Amino acid sequence: MLLLLAGATLCRGAVYARRVTSTVDRPQPEDTDSSGPGGSAVLRLLRTSAGIAIAMAVMNVGTYAFQMVAARLLGPSEYGAVAGMMALLMVLSVVQLGLQATAARRIAATPEDVAAIEQTILTTTWRAALVLGAVALLASPLVWWLLRLDGLLSAVLLGLCVVPVTVMGGQAGVLQGERRWLPLSLVYLSVGLPRVLIGGGALLVSATEASAMAGVLVASWIPVAIGSWTLRRRTHRAIVTEHDRDVRRDVRRETYSSSLALLAFVALSNLDVVVARNVLDDHQAGLYAGGLIVTKAVLFLPQFAVVILFPSMSTAGESRSAVMRGLAFLSGLGAACVAGTYLLSGLALVFIGGNDYEDVQSRLWLFAVLGGLLSVLQLLVYAGLAKRGRWTKYLVTLGVLALVGLGSLADSLTRLAVTVAVIDVVVVVLLVALQVFRGKKGTETLAAAG
Repeated sequence: MLLLLAGATLCRGAVYARRVTSTVDRPQPEDTDSSGPGGSAVLRLLRTSAGIAIAMAVMNVGTYAFQMVAARLLGPSEYGAVAGMMALLMVLSVVQLGLQATAARRIAATPEDVAAIEQTILTTTWRAALVLGAVALLASPLVWWLLRLDGLLSAVLLGLCVVPVTVMGGQAGVLQGERRWLPLSLVYLSVGLPRVLIGGGALLVSATEASAMAGVLVASWIPVAIGSWTLRRRTHRAIVTEHDRDVRRDVRRETYSSSLALLAFVALSNLDVVVARNVLDDHQAGLYAGGLIVTKAVLFLPQFAVVILFPSMSTAGESRSAVMRGLAFLSGLGAACVAGTYLLSGLALVFIGGNDYEDVQSRLWLFAVLGGLLSVLQLLVYAGLAKRGRWTKYLVTLGVLALVGLGSLADSLTRLAVTVAVIDVVVVVLLVALQVFRGKKGTETLAAAG
């Protein structure tokens, strides 16, 4: 079912990307291919926003195919630990998302400052990656204890993964802001495919938590290598003007603010598996982690919509329509995914690990609901970042606190999933209300100026 969903999303996404972003495809000189007139058909496709949709669908299929392989080879109890580590990796690497969002927004909104923005982002990216990696390594004994891992090595490998994952975010943000879809597509393709191939190969050699994380670590450096090669000529002369120094300071402040908002979202979308690991027994926590494979598939398969629309959401005159198109698309797709999961739950069970997870089969549709809610919530968070709004991170943080507090009271898999769904609904409603308020305020400001 998940692979059918991926194919349907990929096809619909390509059509959607063509429809809503046909005016923003701006191939750069660096993206051209000299192998023939216009390059190969594949390269021509990857230079477009439709190519981004396909690349991100392939990336997410590969990423979650790895989790499916891990779930099947490890079984519920041990897979619950791997799922917990992958969730923590998302939380630990949140600066990646902040760097990408800041770079994309600033370059799209103020292209005249692209040199100062690029230099600042790329320098800050490597510094932040090394600092975060060091912090994660120091915290590895705590991770070992929190997730009840078999050994400390798995937690150490998790900490090392933070470095390449963070670096990739800064590189992708520069490419996204310039709308250089070909190299960005190649970066995204190199995230998912190597993870399932290398990570799956490591698990076949040794089906342990440490092998899984070793495979993820090796695979995480491949997109960094591609991004570094793509940006190898993106060096600029020393920044000497006062304006450029102001731009660099503002970029750093925005990166910090964006990272906080995205940290809240990542925590809200990932900490439930950590809560499950602590309030449920190993088997139930493993079943919950298996159900979350459906959640992550529904969340990340249409993620291309956020990537493509974010530059438009950051541009005056395009923001409102971009948000509305995104909400309509994600809401419709989420509803279709819930219906598909309910009707094809047996097929979905095959892809999340087989009969070992049959106790959760009747509730897989509920995990699809979680994924649909999170996909809409993610778009609204990025809509807030596009306008540098402050309240977005506060509202999502309240959701995180509610998740930890109320989730810890759950005594079953179903109660925890329902609790998370209710919290997500409340946060989505609040963020939609915030968007409406911003829209009215903006209209009144324009009327007053006129």
